[in-house]
Amino acid sequence: MVRKGKEVNDKEMNLTGHLSELRNRLIVTMIFFVSFFVVGFIYVEEIYQFFTANLEFELSILSPGEAVWLYFTIAGLVALVGTLPMLAYQVWAFIKPALTPSERKASLPYIPAIFLLFIAGLVFGYIMFIHLILPFLLSLSEGMFNEMFTTEKYFKFVLRVTLPFAILFEIPIISMFLTSLGILTPEFMRKTRKYAYFVLIIIGTMVTPPDLILPILIAIPLIILYEVSIYFSGVVYRKKLAKHEEFMNQDTV
Repeated sequence: MVRKGKEVNDKEMNLTGHLSELRNRLIVTMIFFVSFFVVGFIYVEEIYQFFTANLEFELSILSPGEAVWLYFTIAGLVALVGTLPMLAYQVWAFIKPALTPSERKASLPYIPAIFLLFIAGLVFGYIMFIHLILPFLLSLSEGMFNEMFTTEKYFKFVLRVTLPFAILFEIPIISMFLTSLGILTPEFMRKTRKYAYFVLIIIGTMVTPPDLILPILIAIPLIILYEVSIYFSGVVYRKKLAKHEEFMNQDTV
């Protein structure tokens, strides 16, 4: 009975320690988020001018609340992007004790990769918006309407286009991570390729205006990204099989 009670206490102490560590890591992440939020809030005007410098029209606001919304949205986006590497590191550091030395070494490069792919997705989405989607929308109303664009609706539409790309650009990292855990295999990704293509085309349709060409143009890079994910998943899978075979050979000897 004493031994069982001691085991229960040890488990409770371990659980308490994990929860305490998780809380501390969340606090550190929140500190970084608030710090970047403040920085973004300070430089909202410069960021706003950067995104509106080449627009052929002026943005308007219909109420003071839109200006407040703009400040918090831009500052929040800066905080999200700036905090992402720290959040990824804190997650990695939390699960690090459960990883082997080789797994720690292999998973550590995921942290900068997550950040870089997120930025690449934002940039890609913004380029698609500026050079394809926005000109198409403006061409529809040319000579027919008196155009007036509000700041809130314009930036909401920009975020609606760019953020999905930022998330979708994480597919290679997610596929590699799930493959390393044994949850996903490149063979499964190949078998479900046609369904993945269909989903990506639907996503392209959701983030673009109703048109026949634009969704396809948007979906093509995403399909290429999916094929890249299959390749990297295959790399991780082959390495995992090689390590398993090496372990089995050593065990046989």
